[in-house]
Amino acid sequence: MKAAAESPGQPVPATGGEVLVRVQDVVKHFPVGAGLFGGQVVHAVDGVSFEIQAGETLGLVGESGSGKSTLGRVIVQLLPATSGSVFVEGRELTTLHGEKLRRVRQRMQMIFQDPYGSLNPRMTVGAIIGEPLRNFGLGRRKAVERAVQEVMRICGLNPNFVNRYPHEFSGGQRQRIGIARALVLRPSFIVADEPISALDVSIQAQIVNLLEDLQAQFHLTYLFIAHDLSVVRHLSDRIAVMYLGKIVELAPSREIYTKPLHPYTKALLSSIPVPDPVLEAQRRPILLKGEIPSPVNPPTGCRFHTRCPIAKFPICAEQEPPLEAKTSGHWAACHFSDRVSAF
Repeated sequence: MKAAAESPGQPVPATGGEVLVRVQDVVKHFPVGAGLFGGQVVHAVDGVSFEIQAGETLGLVGESGSGKSTLGRVIVQLLPATSGSVFVEGRELTTLHGEKLRRVRQRMQMIFQDPYGSLNPRMTVGAIIGEPLRNFGLGRRKAVERAVQEVMRICGLNPNFVNRYPHEFSGGQRQRIGIARALVLRPSFIVADEPISALDVSIQAQIVNLLEDLQAQFHLTYLFIAHDLSVVRHLSDRIAVMYLGKIVELAPSREIYTKPLHPYTKALLSSIPVPDPVLEAQRRPILLKGEIPSPVNPPTGCRFHTRCPIAKFPICAEQEPPLEAKTSGHWAACHFSDRVSAF
Protein backbone atom coordinates (compact mmCIF):
# COMPACT_ATOMS: atom_id res chain seq x y z
CA MET A 1 0.00 0.00 0.00
CA LYS A 2 1.31 3.45 -0.89
CA ALA A 3 2.22 5.95 1.75
CA ALA A 4 -0.27 8.62 2.61
CA ALA A 5 1.98 11.24 1.04
CA GLU A 6 1.46 9.67 -2.39
CA SER A 7 -2.21 8.76 -1.95
CA PRO A 8 -3.84 10.94 0.73
CA GLY A 9 -7.15 9.04 0.83
CA GLN A 10 -5.54 5.70 1.63
CA PRO A 11 -5.75 4.49 5.24
CA VAL A 12 -2.65 3.89 7.33
CA PRO A 13 -2.27 0.12 7.05
CA ALA A 14 -2.60 -2.23 10.00
CA THR A 15 0.49 -4.10 11.12
CA GLY A 16 -0.43 -7.39 9.46
CA GLY A 17 -3.13 -10.03 9.50
CA GLU A 18 -6.82 -9.62 8.74
CA VAL A 19 -8.09 -6.04 8.59
CA LEU A 20 -11.38 -5.78 10.48
CA VAL A 21 -11.97 -2.01 10.35
CA ARG A 22 -10.96 0.38 7.60
CA VAL A 23 -11.60 4.11 7.88
CA GLN A 24 -10.95 6.00 4.65
CA ASP A 25 -10.85 9.79 4.36
CA VAL A 26 -13.68 10.25 6.88
CA VAL A 27 -14.97 13.80 7.31
CA LYS A 28 -17.58 14.98 9.82
CA HIS A 29 -18.67 18.61 9.79
CA PHE A 30 -21.41 20.18 11.92
CA PRO A 31 -23.20 23.29 10.63
CA VAL A 32 -23.61 25.98 13.30
CA GLY A 33 -25.15 29.43 13.36
CA ALA A 34 -28.37 30.84 12.00
CA GLY A 35 -29.49 30.84 8.40
CA LEU A 36 -29.29 28.29 5.64
CA PHE A 37 -26.34 29.96 3.93
CA GLY A 38 -24.94 32.25 6.61
CA GLY A 39 -23.91 29.68 9.20
CA GLN A 40 -20.45 28.31 9.92
CA VAL A 41 -19.10 24.76 10.01
CA VAL A 42 -17.37 22.88 12.83
CA HIS A 43 -14.56 20.75 11.35
CA ALA A 44 -14.83 17.97 13.93
CA VAL A 45 -13.14 15.28 11.81
CA ASP A 46 -11.28 16.29 8.68
CA GLY A 47 -10.01 13.48 6.47
CA VAL A 48 -9.04 10.62 8.80
CA SER A 49 -7.82 7.28 7.45
CA PHE A 50 -6.50 4.17 9.22
CA GLU A 51 -6.99 0.42 9.54
CA ILE A 52 -7.44 -1.83 12.58
CA GLN A 53 -6.39 -5.47 12.49
CA ALA A 54 -8.69 -8.16 13.90
CA GLY A 55 -7.87 -8.73 17.57
CA GLU A 56 -5.91 -5.48 17.82
CA THR A 57 -6.43 -2.52 20.14
CA LEU A 58 -5.88 0.86 18.53
CA GLY A 59 -5.62 3.65 21.09
CA LEU A 60 -6.91 7.06 20.01
CA VAL A 61 -5.66 9.96 22.13
CA GLY A 62 -5.75 13.74 22.08
CA GLU A 63 -6.98 16.78 23.98
CA SER A 64 -10.65 17.46 24.55
CA GLY A 65 -12.08 18.93 21.36
CA SER A 66 -9.75 17.04 19.03
CA GLY A 67 -12.60 15.01 17.50
CA LYS A 68 -11.91 11.60 19.07
CA SER A 69 -15.42 10.84 20.32
CA THR A 70 -17.01 12.18 17.14
CA LEU A 71 -14.82 9.88 15.08
CA GLY A 72 -15.79 6.90 17.24
CA ARG A 73 -19.47 7.66 16.79
CA VAL A 74 -19.08 8.05 13.04
CA ILE A 75 -17.33 4.67 12.79
CA VAL A 76 -20.25 2.86 14.48
CA GLN A 77 -22.70 5.08 12.58
CA LEU A 78 -24.24 6.78 15.59
CA LEU A 79 -23.42 9.88 13.56
CA PRO A 80 -23.50 9.94 9.74
CA ALA A 81 -20.26 10.84 8.01
CA THR A 82 -20.19 14.02 5.94
CA SER A 83 -17.98 12.15 3.49
CA GLY A 84 -15.59 9.22 3.39
CA SER A 85 -16.02 5.50 3.95
CA VAL A 86 -16.07 3.12 6.92
CA PHE A 87 -15.66 -0.63 6.38
CA VAL A 88 -16.27 -3.19 9.14
CA GLU A 89 -15.73 -6.84 8.24
CA GLY A 90 -15.63 -5.77 4.60
CA ARG A 91 -19.01 -4.00 4.59
CA GLU A 92 -19.27 -0.31 3.76
CA LEU A 93 -21.36 1.21 6.54
CA THR A 94 -21.88 4.74 5.25
CA THR A 95 -24.05 3.46 2.38
CA LEU A 96 -26.28 1.29 4.59
CA HIS A 97 -29.60 2.48 5.95
CA GLY A 98 -32.57 1.19 7.92
CA GLU A 99 -32.76 -2.51 8.61
CA LYS A 100 -29.51 -3.32 6.76
CA LEU A 101 -27.54 -0.96 9.01
CA ARG A 102 -29.37 -2.15 12.12
CA ARG A 103 -28.37 -5.74 11.44
CA VAL A 104 -24.72 -4.82 10.94
CA ARG A 105 -24.76 -3.15 14.35
CA GLN A 106 -24.87 -6.59 15.95
CA ARG A 107 -21.20 -6.90 15.05
CA MET A 108 -20.11 -3.57 16.57
CA GLN A 109 -20.93 -1.99 19.91
CA MET A 110 -19.93 1.02 21.98
CA ILE A 111 -18.95 1.56 25.61
CA PHE A 112 -19.74 5.12 26.67
CA GLN A 113 -17.79 7.50 28.88
CA ASP A 114 -20.46 8.22 31.48
CA PRO A 115 -21.25 4.95 33.30
CA TYR A 116 -24.46 6.41 34.73
CA GLY A 117 -25.78 8.70 32.01
CA SER A 118 -25.59 5.88 29.45
CA LEU A 119 -27.89 3.64 31.53
CA ASN A 120 -31.66 4.07 31.68
CA PRO A 121 -32.41 4.78 35.38
CA ARG A 122 -35.93 3.35 35.01
CA MET A 123 -34.76 -0.05 33.79
CA THR A 124 -33.35 -2.86 35.88
CA VAL A 125 -29.83 -4.07 35.16
CA GLY A 126 -31.20 -7.30 33.71
CA ALA A 127 -33.44 -5.35 31.32
CA ILE A 128 -30.58 -3.02 30.31
CA ILE A 129 -28.16 -5.83 29.49
CA GLY A 130 -30.82 -7.98 27.82
CA GLU A 131 -32.26 -5.17 25.69
CA PRO A 132 -29.90 -5.75 22.71
CA LEU A 133 -30.88 -9.42 22.58
CA ARG A 134 -34.59 -8.56 22.63
CA ASN A 135 -34.09 -5.82 20.07
CA PHE A 136 -32.62 -8.28 17.58
CA GLY A 137 -34.97 -11.12 18.51
CA LEU A 138 -32.15 -13.35 19.72
CA GLY A 139 -33.78 -15.89 22.02
CA ARG A 140 -36.91 -16.26 24.09
CA ARG A 141 -37.29 -14.90 27.62
CA LYS A 142 -35.54 -17.75 29.46
CA ALA A 143 -32.67 -17.80 26.96
CA VAL A 144 -32.24 -14.04 27.32
CA GLU A 145 -32.23 -14.32 31.12
CA ARG A 146 -29.54 -17.03 30.99
CA ALA A 147 -27.43 -14.98 28.58
CA VAL A 148 -27.71 -11.91 30.82
CA GLN A 149 -26.65 -13.84 33.91
CA GLU A 150 -23.72 -15.39 32.04
CA VAL A 151 -22.39 -12.07 30.74
CA MET A 152 -22.80 -10.52 34.20
CA ARG A 153 -20.57 -13.24 35.66
CA ILE A 154 -18.02 -12.73 32.90
CA CYS A 155 -17.93 -8.99 33.64
CA GLY A 156 -17.55 -9.44 37.40
CA LEU A 157 -21.15 -8.66 38.39
CA ASN A 158 -23.32 -10.69 40.73
CA PRO A 159 -26.10 -12.30 38.63
CA ASN A 160 -28.42 -12.06 41.63
CA PHE A 161 -28.50 -8.28 41.10
CA VAL A 162 -30.45 -8.43 37.82
CA ASN A 163 -33.47 -6.75 39.39
CA ARG A 164 -31.57 -3.82 40.84
CA TYR A 165 -31.43 -0.36 39.27
CA PRO A 166 -28.34 1.60 38.10
CA HIS A 167 -28.42 4.03 41.06
CA GLU A 168 -27.83 1.07 43.40
CA PHE A 169 -24.37 0.42 41.94
CA SER A 170 -21.00 2.16 42.22
CA GLY A 171 -19.36 3.91 39.26
CA GLY A 172 -17.13 0.95 38.49
CA GLN A 173 -20.05 -1.48 38.67
CA ARG A 174 -22.09 0.74 36.36
CA GLN A 175 -19.31 0.70 33.81
CA ARG A 176 -19.21 -3.10 34.06
CA ILE A 177 -22.95 -3.04 33.28
CA GLY A 178 -22.20 -0.95 30.19
CA ILE A 179 -19.48 -3.39 29.16
CA ALA A 180 -21.84 -6.34 29.70
CA ARG A 181 -24.47 -4.67 27.53
CA ALA A 182 -21.89 -4.19 24.76
CA LEU A 183 -20.64 -7.78 25.08
CA VAL A 184 -23.98 -9.62 25.21
CA LEU A 185 -24.35 -9.66 21.40
CA ARG A 186 -20.83 -11.10 21.04
CA PRO A 187 -19.63 -8.33 18.69
CA SER A 188 -16.33 -8.42 16.86
CA PHE A 189 -15.57 -4.70 17.25
CA ILE A 190 -16.06 -2.37 20.23
CA VAL A 191 -15.47 1.38 20.41
CA ALA A 192 -14.62 2.27 24.02
CA ASP A 193 -15.13 6.02 24.35
CA GLU A 194 -13.06 7.10 27.38
CA PRO A 195 -14.59 4.26 29.45
CA ILE A 196 -12.47 4.92 32.54
CA SER A 197 -12.08 8.70 32.65
CA ALA A 198 -15.01 9.12 35.08
CA LEU A 199 -13.73 6.44 37.47
CA ASP A 200 -11.35 6.43 40.45
CA VAL A 201 -7.75 5.46 39.66
CA SER A 202 -8.00 2.11 41.48
CA ILE A 203 -11.17 1.23 39.56
CA GLN A 204 -9.61 2.31 36.27
CA ALA A 205 -7.02 -0.47 36.52
CA GLN A 206 -9.75 -3.05 37.17
CA ILE A 207 -11.72 -1.98 34.09
CA VAL A 208 -8.61 -1.98 31.89
CA ASN A 209 -7.77 -5.50 33.09
CA LEU A 210 -11.35 -6.60 32.40
CA LEU A 211 -11.20 -5.24 28.86
CA GLU A 212 -7.91 -7.08 28.27
CA ASP A 213 -9.36 -10.34 29.59
CA LEU A 214 -12.47 -10.00 27.44
CA GLN A 215 -10.36 -9.30 24.37
CA ALA A 216 -8.35 -12.47 24.90
CA GLN A 217 -11.44 -14.57 25.64
CA PHE A 218 -13.64 -13.35 22.77
CA HIS A 219 -11.01 -12.15 20.26
CA LEU A 220 -12.38 -8.61 20.38
CA THR A 221 -11.07 -5.67 18.39
CA TYR A 222 -11.01 -2.32 20.20
CA LEU A 223 -10.83 1.34 19.32
CA PHE A 224 -9.92 2.69 22.76
CA ILE A 225 -10.44 6.45 23.03
CA ALA A 226 -8.72 8.45 25.78
CA HIS A 227 -7.29 11.92 26.39
CA ASP A 228 -4.37 10.60 28.43
CA LEU A 229 -1.50 8.70 26.81
CA SER A 230 -0.66 6.98 30.10
CA VAL A 231 -4.06 5.27 30.15
CA VAL A 232 -3.63 3.51 26.80
CA ARG A 233 0.01 2.56 27.27
CA HIS A 234 -0.45 -1.08 28.29
CA LEU A 235 -3.76 -1.76 26.57
CA SER A 236 -3.01 -0.61 23.01
CA ASP A 237 -1.03 -2.37 20.32
CA ARG A 238 -0.82 0.85 18.32
CA ILE A 239 -1.66 4.44 19.20
CA ALA A 240 -3.07 7.18 16.98
CA VAL A 241 -2.67 10.78 18.17
CA MET A 242 -5.40 13.17 17.06
CA TYR A 243 -5.28 16.96 16.97
CA LEU A 244 -8.04 19.27 15.77
CA GLY A 245 -9.77 16.69 13.59
CA LYS A 246 -6.69 15.04 12.10
CA ILE A 247 -4.38 12.13 12.91
CA VAL A 248 -0.92 13.60 13.44
CA GLU A 249 0.94 10.42 14.46
CA LEU A 250 0.28 6.68 14.42
CA ALA A 251 2.74 4.02 15.52
CA PRO A 252 3.18 0.93 17.70
CA SER A 253 2.64 1.73 21.37
CA ARG A 254 6.27 1.24 22.38
CA GLU A 255 7.55 3.53 19.62
CA ILE A 256 5.14 6.31 20.52
CA TYR A 257 6.57 6.35 24.04
CA THR A 258 10.24 5.90 23.18
CA LYS A 259 10.55 7.87 19.94
CA PRO A 260 7.69 10.29 19.19
CA LEU A 261 7.98 11.95 15.79
CA HIS A 262 5.45 14.74 16.25
CA PRO A 263 5.91 17.65 18.68
CA TYR A 264 2.30 17.38 19.89
CA THR A 265 2.83 13.74 20.86
CA LYS A 266 6.01 14.67 22.71
CA ALA A 267 4.16 17.41 24.60
CA LEU A 268 1.44 14.95 25.64
CA LEU A 269 4.08 12.47 26.83
CA SER A 270 5.85 15.13 28.88
CA SER A 271 2.65 15.76 30.84
CA ILE A 272 2.51 12.17 32.16
CA PRO A 273 3.67 12.19 35.81
CA VAL A 274 6.48 9.84 36.84
CA PRO A 275 5.89 7.87 40.08
CA ASP A 276 9.36 8.75 41.36
CA PRO A 277 9.70 12.08 43.20
CA VAL A 278 13.40 12.45 42.30
CA LEU A 279 12.89 11.85 38.57
CA GLU A 280 9.72 13.93 38.58
CA ALA A 281 11.60 16.89 40.04
CA GLN A 282 14.21 16.65 37.25
CA ARG A 283 11.69 16.54 34.41
CA ARG A 284 10.90 19.58 32.26
CA PRO A 285 7.34 19.34 30.96
CA ILE A 286 6.70 20.91 27.56
CA LEU A 287 4.16 23.68 28.07
CA LEU A 288 2.22 24.38 24.90
CA LYS A 289 1.30 28.01 24.38
CA GLY A 290 -2.33 28.97 23.99
CA GLU A 291 -5.46 26.86 23.66
CA ILE A 292 -6.44 24.40 20.98
CA PRO A 293 -7.78 26.54 18.07
CA SER A 294 -11.47 26.59 17.24
CA PRO A 295 -12.58 23.80 14.89
CA VAL A 296 -14.87 26.38 13.28
CA ASN A 297 -11.83 28.18 11.87
CA PRO A 298 -8.82 25.79 12.00
CA PRO A 299 -5.39 27.20 11.15
CA THR A 300 -4.04 26.91 7.62
CA GLY A 301 -1.09 24.65 6.89
CA CYS A 302 -0.20 22.44 9.85
CA ARG A 303 -3.02 22.77 12.36
CA PHE A 304 -0.55 22.52 15.24
CA HIS A 305 1.77 25.31 14.05
CA THR A 306 0.15 27.98 16.24
CA ARG A 307 1.30 26.10 19.38
CA CYS A 308 4.30 24.20 18.04
CA PRO A 309 7.73 24.88 19.64
CA ILE A 310 9.63 23.88 16.46
CA ALA A 311 7.39 25.46 13.80
CA LYS A 312 9.17 27.18 10.91
CA PHE A 313 7.55 29.90 8.87
CA PRO A 314 6.20 30.15 6.26
CA ILE A 315 6.16 26.41 5.47
CA CYS A 316 4.30 25.27 8.59
CA ALA A 317 1.69 28.01 8.26
CA GLU A 318 1.09 27.47 4.55
CA GLN A 319 1.66 23.79 3.74
CA GLU A 320 -0.26 21.00 5.46
CA PRO A 321 2.15 18.12 6.19
CA PRO A 322 0.88 14.74 4.92
CA LEU A 323 0.53 11.79 7.26
CA GLU A 324 3.35 9.66 5.89
CA ALA A 325 5.54 6.75 6.93
CA LYS A 326 8.70 8.15 8.54
CA THR A 327 9.98 4.67 9.43
CA SER A 328 8.45 1.22 8.99
CA GLY A 329 5.04 1.29 10.70
CA HIS A 330 5.58 4.76 12.17
CA TRP A 331 3.51 7.51 10.56
CA ALA A 332 3.63 11.21 11.36
CA ALA A 333 2.37 14.48 9.87
CA CYS A 334 5.22 16.90 10.51
CA HIS A 335 7.55 18.83 8.20
CA PHE A 336 10.36 18.61 10.78
CA SER A 337 9.88 15.23 12.45
CA ASP A 338 13.67 14.76 12.48
CA ARG A 339 13.96 17.67 14.94
CA VAL A 340 11.39 16.42 17.47
CA SER A 341 13.89 14.51 19.60
CA ALA A 342 16.10 17.59 20.00
CA PHE A 343 13.69 19.95 21.73
